[in-house]
Amino acid sequence: MGRAFVYVILGGGVAAGYAALEFSRRQVAPGELCIISEESVAPYERPALSKGYLLPENPARLPQFHTCVGANEERLTTKWYREKGIELILGTRVKSADLKKKELLTSSGETITYNYLIIATGARALKLEEFGVRGSEAENVCYLRDIADADRMVNIMQSCAGKNAVVIGGGYIGMECTAALVTNKIKVTMVFPEKHCMARLFTAKMAEFYENYYKARGVKFVKGNVLTSFENDPFGKVTAVILRDGTRIPADMVVVGIGIRANTTLFDGLEKGGAKLALEKGGIKVNGRMQTSDGSVYAVGDVAAFPVKLFGNDIRRLEHVDSARKTARHAVSAIMAPDETGDLDYLPFFYSRVFALSWQFYGDNVGEAVHFGDFPNGRFGVYWVNEGCIIGAFLEGGAKEEYEAISKVVKTRAKVSNVGELEKLGSGFALRESQKLVESTGTGRIASAGTGTGTRSIMEKPLYKWHATAGVAAAASIAVFAYWYGVRRRRW
Repeated sequence: MGRAFVYVILGGGVAAGYAALEFSRRQVAPGELCIISEESVAPYERPALSKGYLLPENPARLPQFHTCVGANEERLTTKWYREKGIELILGTRVKSADLKKKELLTSSGETITYNYLIIATGARALKLEEFGVRGSEAENVCYLRDIADADRMVNIMQSCAGKNAVVIGGGYIGMECTAALVTNKIKVTMVFPEKHCMARLFTAKMAEFYENYYKARGVKFVKGNVLTSFENDPFGKVTAVILRDGTRIPADMVVVGIGIRANTTLFDGLEKGGAKLALEKGGIKVNGRMQTSDGSVYAVGDVAAFPVKLFGNDIRRLEHVDSARKTARHAVSAIMAPDETGDLDYLPFFYSRVFALSWQFYGDNVGEAVHFGDFPNGRFGVYWVNEGCIIGAFLEGGAKEEYEAISKVVKTRAKVSNVGELEKLGSGFALRESQKLVESTGTGRIASAGTGTGTRSIMEKPLYKWHATAGVAAAASIAVFAYWYGVRRRRW
């Protein structure tokens, strides 16, 4: 038994939804496209899981956040796919792939053939067992990667108000889940081996601000330490975590966020007779058109390792929703309009929302870090300068014009002749350089500090006190999910 399609998207995450929308816009014929997903629901905006989904009041629930609302596009419900003639094959696992025959074999024994395959399998959460720690199967130990994980975590949180949670990991998931736990009136201790939170991105000075902000809300930090074992009650439920130095921390629930691993198993050639694609940086290697070592197969999102022009075509695997959206669209363009599609020119972009805080980061965080702004009041930023050029920029609490400006100076690798001046001007430097670009190219207008828009740059000594809600609102057009913890307002 089998089915045949012209185009097959393998995976049902964010990238799958954006690829489907692009196919639709390019007039894919009914019956030509299918999406195969292990999940039982149509593709959705995964960032909602660590934000709005965990709110105690008016939580986000499907169908509210199906793709592609995250980019202010239409919402692709199951009805939308049906009307477009796109087949959703849900709750289905593909157990093997034959690239020569262009066949996928599902766990139920069905064969699905394709002319073009887009691999959008994403990544899976790393488990404690991979680091020699047993106990993940306990009923009050949580991971967060899909709807099922989120539902489980919500159910456990509802019974833990006023009790203790331990969060293992100080990265994206650890920080965002901690904010959600605090909003649900749960006492949190964060444990991670690094010297400070978000160590892959934050400098020590940046981390100090966020850690102090969390501490003011009752969060405790245990840094430079790792989990080694659990204590359990007679029913197997975790009652405490034991750290490497012997520290015992009581726990009514545990949330684990220790990283992800790209889902490449079907294509790594390790299984006898298994499909083999070129791999790099832990993902499936693709060219600038998202094409793998097999010309009929493309890879997008977390699973794809692609050349980034901004970094001299260095191969990167980027674990963020913006990359998933844009690589998916580009792959479809390369398939449907190959003569019109060049190499992807992507500017790495990351963002996060916790409590009333809101930050965005562009580029790369290597070189000299130049801090600026008002750290005590939460309105600050950082430039990374390498060989006299800005190659990365971070901004907390900025306005729309400021976020646009810092992205432009990174994209154009703006030259810096005086680091002291850069520190003094702060985001004003980006606004000034962006305006110069506008004047020289006539490509549009970037509002500068002091104009009638009411926007002021983030300076070393700001002239007013920033209000967090205003910064979040102004940035909403770039990063989609702005959830307000502890209040009823929720924005998409």
